Parts: sequence; structure tokens; C-alpha cells
Amino acid sequence: MKPPRQPLPSPPERRAWLGLLSLGLLSLAGCATPRPTPTDPAAFWSGRLALQLQSTPPQNWSASFELQGSADQGQLVLLSPIGTTLARLSWTPQAAVLEQGQDKTESANLQSLSQRLTGTELPIAALFEWLAGKAADVPGWQVDLTAHREGRLTARKNAPAPEAVLRILLDR
Repeated sequence: MKPPRQPLPSPPERRAWLGLLSLGLLSLAGCATPRPTPTDPAAFWSGRLALQLQSTPPQNWSASFELQGSADQGQLVLLSPIGTTLARLSWTPQAAVLEQGQDKTESANLQSLSQRLTGTELPIAALFEWLAGKAADVPGWQVDLTAHREGRLTARKNAPAPEAVLRILLDR
């Protein structure tokens, strides 16, 4: 005996299923998008970062990231869960540029652009040291590298306000 035949989904149900299928395919395509290979693999890090700011109101955000270069010249790219670029921060000894969608902001000061991007001044120069497993001193920041071998680090900013906690989980 054959099981009873299921009725076809209504047009709104079909559109919902097609929308979910499309979203799933876009997610897979974003994951499959190749990233440029850095010229010096020792100067490239990728993973996820999370930042908590004790501001009013408190702010929390996280993103995947790719960081390459050095404290003098480099690039930080923040990525969405499906791999699209949320922001790109590039710098040289002469200037820094923050790109967010169609918006482009230039400055001679990398710290001011990192504050514009995250809500606090990230110690970019020290970040390269921390990711390499070296405890660089930064006024107001304390870094915990005890889990560095597992690809994790935590840095806390106590001063100046707002207090912040930066957590990084490396892919490699």
C-alpha cells in the first residue's frame, strides 16, 4: 500500500524554503571564497576576535579577522560570519585608512581610526607582539598569554575609559 501523497507547499511556503536554501548557499559560497595568500606567512594571523567595552551603554561585538604586515605597515580586515568584509583598516608610516562599505576615512593616526572602528584605541603595535607570543607592555593594558600555545589570548584595558576586554582565538 502506498503512503498518502503529501500536498504541494503553498507559494508562500515555497518562497520561504527557497529563501532559506538561497541563504544556505550564500553562506557556503562565503566560506569558499579564497583569501589572498600573504607574502610572509609569519606576518599573517586569522581567527576570531571579540571586544567588550564597559561604556554607556555597554558594547559587545565579534568578527572573524585577518591581520597581516607589521606595526609599521599592515592591514586588519574584519569579516562577517559568511565571509563578507565588514571593515578594512590599512596603515603605512605616513597614513592610515579605514574602509567600511562605501565610507573611507583617512588619518595620519592609526590609533584614532582603531578607536573609530572599535570604540576604543586598540594597541595595534602591541597586538603583533602579543600574537607572536611576546608580552609587550602597553600603558593601561594587561595581556594574558597563558593560552597562546592553544591559539588564544586575552587583553584587558583598565585605563583610560572605557574599560575593555579583547579576546582572540587564532585559526593557526
